[in-house]
Amino acid sequence: MGCSTCTTAKDGIVAGCQTKGGCSSGGCNRVNVFDWFAEMPISFNENFNIVEISFKKGARKGFYRNPSNLDFHKGQLVVVEAAQGFDVGEVSLRGELVKAQMKKRKITERDDTIRNILRIANEHDVNNFLDARSKEQETLVRARAMARQIGIEMKIGDVEYQGDNKKVTIFYTHDGRVDFRELVKVYARDFKVKIEMRQIGARQEAARVGGIGTCGRELCCSTWLNDFKSVTTSAVRYQNLALNTDKLSGQCGRLKCCLNYELDTYNDALKGFPRQTDKIETEEGIAWLRKTDILKRQLVYEYAEQKGNFIRLDVVDVKELLAMNKSGKKPKSLLDFAIIENIKVDESKHEDLVGQVTLSTLEDKERKKRRSNNQRNRGKGNSQNRDKRK
Repeated sequence: MGCSTCTTAKDGIVAGCQTKGGCSSGGCNRVNVFDWFAEMPISFNENFNIVEISFKKGARKGFYRNPSNLDFHKGQLVVVEAAQGFDVGEVSLRGELVKAQMKKRKITERDDTIRNILRIANEHDVNNFLDARSKEQETLVRARAMARQIGIEMKIGDVEYQGDNKKVTIFYTHDGRVDFRELVKVYARDFKVKIEMRQIGARQEAARVGGIGTCGRELCCSTWLNDFKSVTTSAVRYQNLALNTDKLSGQCGRLKCCLNYELDTYNDALKGFPRQTDKIETEEGIAWLRKTDILKRQLVYEYAEQKGNFIRLDVVDVKELLAMNKSGKKPKSLLDFAIIENIKVDESKHEDLVGQVTLSTLEDKERKKRRSNNQRNRGKGNSQNRDKRK
């Protein structure tokens, strides 16, 4: 979430909080990478001249060559080549860490698709750039209204102008293919620029728009997550979560990406569990499985005749009991193997204080009733009348 004053700039340098676009929270640039080598005076590879440039506060990033060997710093606005015309972006990363990012995206230094950096943005370039950014919100609203008027059912999520104000890219989401040839003609006639329609997925739309998740933090896809792995319902079942789509769905309407974060831990823990654990036969009857606590390596059973009487067993004991059932033997009762959790509280270690209030002050005590002001006035009046009578 960028600062409100970041829209003003001078001499190609982002103004505002004077941090050159590198806020400590990383909010001024999505999917931001901290450059640990920025303050080091040494150079790892002087022949490496590729710089990472971000557009629209990190919504889109690309790698560009620096053929003139210009000296850049993070947050500086530069003019780069585009497919048609030029664009204005912000220097987000340079130096050795650019190599790591290129390796991650499987891009080599000899790739012909890498374009060049033309120059450092001057005042005229910055003014055009700010003018283009100021028109994006209005264009987004009008583009949605025109699509609805023509009758094309698609969701337009974001609009991005090119730095030279000669091209606008409209990002939309739709389940299938859309015939928008007539719509593009209407857009070109109304906006008077070159129109590019780009279809993206629901997760990519959430990454561009951004927002706050149910955890109270910014969305992972708009801050640090680069690759979107598929999330299936098996990830929910392996973690013993209730299959509630309202709670498990993110802003994009798909299953939350964070469901995959602890999936490997649960899969490793499940390797030590037996497969057929639905029931255990005992002399008292059949006990049915009610809950599996994977990380504690415990299983909870309940007799059909004893509702509400849950018995917690260790996974090692469950394996032993299932082996007995397989061999035709039945234990007497599961209570002989039950885990008893005793919670002992040492009262001597607890002080008789809650903050600055002692527990004794919270006890109910008999307090004298306070007389109201009316009663006091009545008492004074009676005493005065008595004096007059005397």
